[in-house]
Amino acid sequence: AAPLLQAAGKKNSSNLLELTEAELEEQFVRGDGPGGQATNKTNNCVVLKHVPSGIVVKCHQTRSLEQNRKIAREILQEKVDLFYKGEVSEVFKEKKASEKKKQEKKRRAKENLERKRRFKEMQQLDKK
Repeated sequence: AAPLLQAAGKKNSSNLLELTEAELEEQFVRGDGPGGQATNKTNNCVVLKHVPSGIVVKCHQTRSLEQNRKIAREILQEKVDLFYKGEVSEVFKEKKASEKKKQEKKRRAKENLERKRRFKEMQQLDKK
């Protein structure tokens, strides 16, 4: 789900399904990972559950509880949208498009490498 996390909050979420606060269960827990005392003593990790779909999102990206709550909602909104709309979801379309771009970039890089290799071989042959 990493690509989805990066996409969160960067796109216009106008055509995503709306979440109502009544459908959400929110908990604040201690986050995990690096950070030592700052992490171990504060409950600023947000666990957000969308009850109807059962989707759970955990967000501990920043030290700020409020920011984590906001980010968690954005991520959850995208996941819920994907869950209900599937392949017609904007999130899905965007992910597909970026995968396509990535593949195209890879293909071009491969072609360039191949071209350079051939060029070097030609140079080697010329020297002989």
